Amino acid sequence: MGEILSIKDASAYLVLDTESVPDGRLLGKVKYPQENLTPEEAVSRAQAEAREHSRTGSDFLPPSFQFPVAVCVIRVAADLTLQRITSLGTPDFRPRDIVEQFWLGVSKMPKTKLVTFNGRRFDLPLLELAAFRYRVTCGASYFDQSRTRFNTNHLDLFDWLSNSGACWLTGGLDALSKILGKPGKMDVAGDQVYAMWREGKTREINDYCVFDTLDTYFVFLRTRVMAGAISGKQEEELVERAREWLAGKTGEVPALQKYLDNWGAWEPWP
Repeated sequence: MGEILSIKDASAYLVLDTESVPDGRLLGKVKYPQENLTPEEAVSRAQAEAREHSRTGSDFLPPSFQFPVAVCVIRVAADLTLQRITSLGTPDFRPRDIVEQFWLGVSKMPKTKLVTFNGRRFDLPLLELAAFRYRVTCGASYFDQSRTRFNTNHLDLFDWLSNSGACWLTGGLDALSKILGKPGKMDVAGDQVYAMWREGKTREINDYCVFDTLDTYFVFLRTRVMAGAISGKQEEELVERAREWLAGKTGEVPALQKYLDNWGAWEPWP
């Protein structure tokens, strides 16, 4: 999957997802400057403190103390068909390369709408702060549009489905994907990414990111039915076309076969 640089075929949407890991060095400098902790020790201490203060026992740390190790982008045409899936930073997945490629792509497509799941709270702040870290230009048009309350260049499906946070979508993307018959979480979840990264499993992390981004795309399609932009029949056709398109890419991206093997039908209950 190549870099997201070409604008030969216009895209209307960029569906994206990120995976990130805690920055132990920064945590040590900011939270524990007098304790001479290793980066691993600083992460462990911060995660323990997060669990202690979390209602759910989560050890998740704010985006200001994380950096991206995977970003997947799906280019989607105005008719909502898949155009391209890109894992940024291939094959080495260096964070700086990932960040530079993402913002270069966004700057080259200023009229393209970003689509995320919970991206307003996490993915985009993560990428913006990474641009700050690496001195990367995001583009004036991005900030002109993203810093306005209305007519923004970003559709956060979590916000859209939760009425801007009025209700909490317990189960999140995983639950919504499984309602649609899509895989959702399989054998990897977000809380495993840090351990995988420490083991050097960057390819596996990026495959997982691809799966989440595909789930986000299919949730996006269903929201377009809800909004009246497409009919249920059109959604069926788009889903089938996507399945065929993905099947044709398994030679190039072997991990897609796993996604297809766990693909199911939309069979609403009760």
